Amino acid sequence: MSEALWALGRGTGVISLILITVSVVLGILTRSGRPAFGMPRFAVTLVHRNASLLGSVFVLVHVVSLFFDPYAELRLVDFFVPFLGTAKPIWLGLGTVSLDLLVALIVTALLRRFIGHRVFRAVHWFSYAMWPIALAHSLGDGTDAGTVWFLTLAGLCTAAVLGSVGWRASRVFVEFRGTRGAEEPA
Repeated sequence: MSEALWALGRGTGVISLILITVSVVLGILTRSGRPAFGMPRFAVTLVHRNASLLGSVFVLVHVVSLFFDPYAELRLVDFFVPFLGTAKPIWLGLGTVSLDLLVALIVTALLRRFIGHRVFRAVHWFSYAMWPIALAHSLGDGTDAGTVWFLTLAGLCTAAVLGSVGWRASRVFVEFRGTRGAEEPA
């Protein structure tokens, strides 16, 4: 049973990294107000939200499966207080920090109507910290971190996020600030 939990924890961790990478990239791309990948902006936003939700579910399964796996030796405190783990405390602590940031993002997304757009956006900037911390956690604590396939996957995820951040920070990026229904410049 513990091998099944370990495999489930490993697999869901990898899938979480992919889904959260997709979410971060799409979140950056939707800021321009332009369609992306041939889809209208609302569709890109919907895929962004669904990837975020699905990624969060996979993170939850990742955490719960490893909590019940005796090999991982996780304690309840390890989910809330970083860097107290018995094995690889730094790398596990980074996972805890990224989990805590993810929870803050989820809570503010759920309360967006009540807390206002400004607070939501301010907290949403934590995703720029959460993603590299989660990546570092996977590279330092992941069982497959030294394998060619995982290093290739991590490299592709990194290239996608850095590419979208580079585009967002470049002069080419133009954010349309028009209201809904307003015509956007070509």
